[in-house]
Amino acid sequence: MKPRLQTSLGQHLVMTPQLQQAIRLLQMSAIELEAELVNAVESNPLLDWTETAISSDRTDGTRLDGDGHASDSSLDTPAPPEADWGANDGETWYQRVGPGDPGDEGSAAEQVAEAETLHDHLLWQLHLSPLSPRDRQIAVALIESIDDNGYLREPLESIAAGLEAELHARGDEIQTALCQIQRFDPVGVGARDLAECLRLQLEQLPEDTPGRDLAWTLANGPLERLPRIGVSGLASEMKLDEGEVDIAVQLLRSLDPRPGAQIGAIATDTYVAPDVVIWRQHGLWRVALSDSMRPRVSIHRGYEGMIRHASASDASYLKGHLQEARWLLKSLEARGDTLLKVTRCLLRQQAGFLEFGDSALRPLTLREVAAEIGLHESTVSRAIARKYARTPRGTIPLRGFFASGIGTGGGGEASSTAIQSMLRQLIEAENPRKPLSDARLAESLKATGIPVARRTVAKYREAMGIASSQDRVRMA
Repeated sequence: MKPRLQTSLGQHLVMTPQLQQAIRLLQMSAIELEAELVNAVESNPLLDWTETAISSDRTDGTRLDGDGHASDSSLDTPAPPEADWGANDGETWYQRVGPGDPGDEGSAAEQVAEAETLHDHLLWQLHLSPLSPRDRQIAVALIESIDDNGYLREPLESIAAGLEAELHARGDEIQTALCQIQRFDPVGVGARDLAECLRLQLEQLPEDTPGRDLAWTLANGPLERLPRIGVSGLASEMKLDEGEVDIAVQLLRSLDPRPGAQIGAIATDTYVAPDVVIWRQHGLWRVALSDSMRPRVSIHRGYEGMIRHASASDASYLKGHLQEARWLLKSLEARGDTLLKVTRCLLRQQAGFLEFGDSALRPLTLREVAAEIGLHESTVSRAIARKYARTPRGTIPLRGFFASGIGTGGGGEASSTAIQSMLRQLIEAENPRKPLSDARLAESLKATGIPVARRTVAKYREAMGIASSQDRVRMA
């Protein structure tokens, strides 16, 4: 065969650099976008930081009409009124919590102090205690062996062996240092088991506290049998009045079985920046981009004006960066438009969820949202990835507005989140002496028109971190 030329017609998608950049920015979280902008400003002289204005034409709103459906509405104010979030002091929500000047030491983000751990809290109290240097070293070794719940799990013999080479600490010295630590805050820290933790907390109560002496006795052993035999069984076993035993049991239940967690938990807190804000104003739901999502970069007009007077090589360099800056600003604008478009759709679909909570969350998929707003499913997925909305119900991930569904007896659908909410309500209302089994829970849901299998109930229960019916038995 001889080589020849042939023409053909066809369609194919070309991923231009601009499109690639827009897709990459769309799927970034707020923190990643901030880092991207910092790098862009540092590498591109045609980009410059700008102050975020309180009023902006990039704000959009959504309202619900009389039929409960959502419709778009322009806003006169870009932020929720203060009355929806706190006392009305004439200051908008953005002015109170929006990002301030980078040099403002009063910025809320810069005022987040480093979280204190339980060990830090105990060492701080140790340094204030009148102990000798030797006792202080022993106490430090003990504190390092205390876990996040406040318990000393390591045997004293092991701690003594670790101190043998350096201090030759005796057993009575270690016990004395432990007694000193057990007087620290929080009360109950340094205990070696639950019984000792409860006793340490009972010691701090006044001697005339009702049930204190009996609670001390129960903590030393009989309390372990409470889930099996109940208050009446303990009273019969100890030959005491059931009312007295009940008072002692209630006193024990008021104590903290994990005293160290109340301090150690501070170090595990996670903070997220909302990408959009949803609020209610005059009975209408509204949505807007949060202040952190508004573009805070612009083209440097000084360098832009130098292009006309620069040499050919310099002008070519500046024009290249100018084009990159324009692409970035256009991609940021497209990101905000897409995020608002998706959020408005979610608000229209899930207005009942914001109004009544998880039980009103209806089934919703990416395909439904993509079909309604005319975007591809992958675009919607990127738009909601690691994005959060601040609502009157708290800061919620945008993925939380989506849920799979199960057909109901009435021909409709119930979301998995709504079913989990119903299961939680059933379990909270059950008789603690006779908890509902998974089969009974499935029957209760079927009675309301939601046909679910027992294994589905078990899966949802485990996903919510709820124990089985056998482990939920409480006789008292």
